[in-house]
Amino acid sequence: MFSDSLLSEIRARFAHVDDCPFQGPRVFFENAGGALTLNSVVETSTRFAAIPDNQGRDNPAAHALVATINAAKADMATFFGASSGQFFVGESGTELTFRLLRAMILGARSGPVLGATVEHPASRSAAAKWADVSGRDHILVPHDDATGLVTAEAYAAQVSQDTAVATILHTSPVTGMAMDLPAIVAAIRAKAPDCLIFVDGIQHASHGRIDIDSYDIDGYVISPYKVFSRHGYGIAWVSDRVSKLRLEGLTGGPEENWEFGTRDTGAYATFSDVVGYFDWLGTQVSDAEDRRARILAAGAAIHDHEKALTDAMLHGTGNLPGLAELPGVHIVGGIDNPAREGLVSFWREGVPSEDIVAALNAQGIRTHTRKADHYSGNILDPLGQPSCIRVSMCHYNSLAEVAAFLAAMKDMS
Repeated sequence: MFSDSLLSEIRARFAHVDDCPFQGPRVFFENAGGALTLNSVVETSTRFAAIPDNQGRDNPAAHALVATINAAKADMATFFGASSGQFFVGESGTELTFRLLRAMILGARSGPVLGATVEHPASRSAAAKWADVSGRDHILVPHDDATGLVTAEAYAAQVSQDTAVATILHTSPVTGMAMDLPAIVAAIRAKAPDCLIFVDGIQHASHGRIDIDSYDIDGYVISPYKVFSRHGYGIAWVSDRVSKLRLEGLTGGPEENWEFGTRDTGAYATFSDVVGYFDWLGTQVSDAEDRRARILAAGAAIHDHEKALTDAMLHGTGNLPGLAELPGVHIVGGIDNPAREGLVSFWREGVPSEDIVAALNAQGIRTHTRKADHYSGNILDPLGQPSCIRVSMCHYNSLAEVAAFLAAMKDMS
């Protein structure tokens, strides 16, 4: 885990790390619903919101805005590990998911669209819609209910030589499990080497260690409000070959252009703040001289810290029992699952999940109920559960906060 002194430095860089402006003191374990925001992001958003100028004009302010956007795109390439393709922002991660899949499915060669039942409804819905519009089959690979994962072997059993487009979830916001992305891509490429592959990285991004160059994919989308930035924009990366498809755009405008209208320079600038934060954290946990290496080191340290937190939550800390030891508690995805990324979802027999979340909230511990609806029914319905409690942590959370949660759960026993 991070040392106490480093954790204090980390927490000092985030807004409302231990208090809610509406509730007062609280522990924030709702990071999968939206991570805490960097103080630098708040400051940058304010600064750029006040600038009246637009890009594309011949004046100093416009030139500065374009330079800010170009610098942010370079930062994105470093953070994502992408040496080719292009980055652009949109309304949200969901909107960009629909947009990329629309372009891929309508522009790909003939053949089915392949996805998995574990996916968020954004990619499942977009793939289903545009497969139907284009007259393609939409095939869903079943995930394993016990582990909350879909495997490369499961994809391999469903992919065919004519599979045209495939979708993959990097990390589940319900089970908290990260899929073996390189192995799944390899299984797809083994049978359909020309398949266009889209990845939903929205839940994974806050944990770091994204490496697009090594994935052999065509699209990757994140929601920056889940990785220490703010609401109001999403980020997409697309491969060069996807940008050569027939794209929507202004007649007579530049080809291979994904950006519509005037860009929000502040959105780009705030993601530079995120990349700068990962870079700073990398200097605290490694001696790496290369910026990309520092960002990867930060991701590795984040993973280790979050694993220690989830292990404590499951198995206990001090004299407090873990969730796995409490009567009637069931852990989604299994107790000791090495694919887990900073998240534990569970239900308790005979107690509505909403009641547990409300009781925790009354004690200043923020968690969330996931219901078997259009967002989470794909995970919960096969388990026969109407809902579960999601406790999602991030690297700025502490062991003391986990202990406070476990003490509250013990009192409910």
